[in-house]
Amino acid sequence: MSRGAVLALAVLALAGGAAAAPHEDRILPLEQYTSEKGRALAHAHSRVLRELNSEIYHCLPWVEIEKESIGFFRPKHLQRDDRYLSLRIYIEQDPSPAFSRASLEARASAMFSRYVGPLLRRMARDAALLADGSVDGFTVVLEWQKDAQRQGERPIHETIAAFVDKPTAVDYLAGRLRPDELVARARVLGWDGETPRGTLRLQAWDDNFVATYKVKNYQLEPGVSCQ
Repeated sequence: MSRGAVLALAVLALAGGAAAAPHEDRILPLEQYTSEKGRALAHAHSRVLRELNSEIYHCLPWVEIEKESIGFFRPKHLQRDDRYLSLRIYIEQDPSPAFSRASLEARASAMFSRYVGPLLRRMARDAALLADGSVDGFTVVLEWQKDAQRQGERPIHETIAAFVDKPTAVDYLAGRLRPDELVARARVLGWDGETPRGTLRLQAWDDNFVATYKVKNYQLEPGVSCQ
């Protein structure tokens, strides 16, 4: 199946403008951190977390940030208390037949290519955060509907979690890594519904969808700009 066919994803139509402010409960509260390192990072970079929440809310209105998903989480596959700035989004889209027929790896490759790079740039934009030696990396979690919902059946979602250590993120942000090199150095885990699919071997390529897609009739709030 061609890359173009897999990427024929129909984003659900949205109309009008978003509410004036994002939901604050998308950021993990300080009292829910399980270590002093995570709590200290969340306190030191609270402005970055709020700005990330706001920018995605306003500038990517077709995605939904999961509750308490923005914060400094420890990847479960790491033994130390490494803390990755993490974000989880649900991508609202109407799956095309070609997308639904593709393999999990093909769908995950398309989603990685479309979203991980742009989100990583937003997450790592703040110079002080990127220079903080206690920030060990970045995690981008993407969830989407696997195929068109059949009458009387619950929709099945797929999820990938991309873990990018800081040296890899720095190289990518500096233009020293291509998307295919980024995905090769990242660790990507997948789930089919609630079933873990383990580590996925993906392909990745340049995709400018996030930078160019415009939701019909959507208007930014006054004073809001998107980079």
